[in-house]
Amino acid sequence: MTTLVFVHGWSVTHTSTYGALPQRLQQQAAAHGIALDIADIWLSEYVSFDDAVTMPDLVRAFDHALRDLHLVSASFACITHSAGGPVVREWLRAQRERPGVHSTIRLTHLMMLAPANFGSALAQLGKGVLGRLKAWWDGIEPGQRVLDWLELGSAESWSLNLDHIHGEDPAGYEQFLFVLTGDRPDRGLYDHANSYTGEDGSDGVVRIAAANLNAHHAVLARGTSAAYDTLSLHLTKAPRTAFKLIAGASHSGTAQGIMAAAPHVTVDTLLRCLRVTDAGRYAQLCDAFEQENAERDADKIEREKVGPFPARVHIHDPRSLLIVRLTDESGEALIGSRFLLTAGAPANPDWMPQGFMLDRQANRRSANVISLFLNHTLLAGDQRVADPASSRRTLRPATDAHRPYGAMLQPADLSELVHHALARSAASQDLFDAIGPHQTTLLDVVLPRLVHEGVFRLTQKRAPEDFSNPVIGAVIP
Repeated sequence: MTTLVFVHGWSVTHTSTYGALPQRLQQQAAAHGIALDIADIWLSEYVSFDDAVTMPDLVRAFDHALRDLHLVSASFACITHSAGGPVVREWLRAQRERPGVHSTIRLTHLMMLAPANFGSALAQLGKGVLGRLKAWWDGIEPGQRVLDWLELGSAESWSLNLDHIHGEDPAGYEQFLFVLTGDRPDRGLYDHANSYTGEDGSDGVVRIAAANLNAHHAVLARGTSAAYDTLSLHLTKAPRTAFKLIAGASHSGTAQGIMAAAPHVTVDTLLRCLRVTDAGRYAQLCDAFEQENAERDADKIEREKVGPFPARVHIHDPRSLLIVRLTDESGEALIGSRFLLTAGAPANPDWMPQGFMLDRQANRRSANVISLFLNHTLLAGDQRVADPASSRRTLRPATDAHRPYGAMLQPADLSELVHHALARSAASQDLFDAIGPHQTTLLDVVLPRLVHEGVFRLTQKRAPEDFSNPVIGAVIP
């Protein structure tokens, strides 16, 4: 008998958000050999719309609520939507790091629908004037502290995702994580005041790459050489996570929402996940999802009806999310620095492929963290894209890769007693190796902190001496 807990996302105030999904799962479970009774399904009701509530508060309350279930097997499976994914992942980390404080209830399957694992570009809108006005109209608060977590590049999400990337593979101890996300927005829900709601490469709220846990942590830092201006690339890849694109599904809405509308493919995929019982079957499902995603990516032309006018054409290329954090060797944030991507040899920022940069957004609380939304296909190079309705018509000509790709950092302080120097990635390395399709890369760019001898000197002169304008001197090794 499987106990199944549903966890909703940010700003939800009614359990109708789960739609028909719990009922359909229960009805079809038996056909898949899964014992699931309606009494074993629990729907979460948690408060994210109170400005005082933080992510640790939700973790603490979630842990308390689980204790009240009095589970016979002391284990459960969980289906989350949107911000619910990070909530449960934070609970898993807290449970692992503080076993004496949190319950020992074991989560076997975490199935995340459209999770904002790396945040959402919409979080800034939720914190802005429009979000506050909507919250006031609905009689609730916007949930400021949870939105802080959900903002792209937040320190909290960065910490959780670094922990995942550098951590053990959960499948090794039979805890199975799954990410299912829609592959396009619901055009009928487009908000003309906010273009993110119609952004290709997203489900209208969460970017595909920001949902996927198959991520990288890349570090550009000074290597073993003494050169201050050359940064070497160090790369860590996250444990493999089952990732599935639900074709035609969006984040929410009754027409094509991944959860509320409960399309048959969502139910079938969730049941496929629940049937996984060991690491071998998990690896097989990962392989199957990869093949199905490749088939979806091959069919990437969407025609959007525009009344009596010619249809809009959308080319659904895989996108990548590059979240860059600029610091120096002491951990100090580099504010006001310019980060540039470069292409070719010699490296030149003017040689980047046309149209590769789709969006950039700085984190409001950490100005040294910038999120870049990139077209992975244009970076990789692509064949001519023909119109499926007429193969002679070209929707996009063939594009060439401009590799190797690199990075250049121009700090705001280039002189004085303590400063930073211009630096770039090593010419022998290609930053493209750190960027995956439908994936996020956390990139730490770490500049050497140059301290000169003039900061501290010793003297034996007995005569009074003014050192208010010190001689800078050489850089301390």
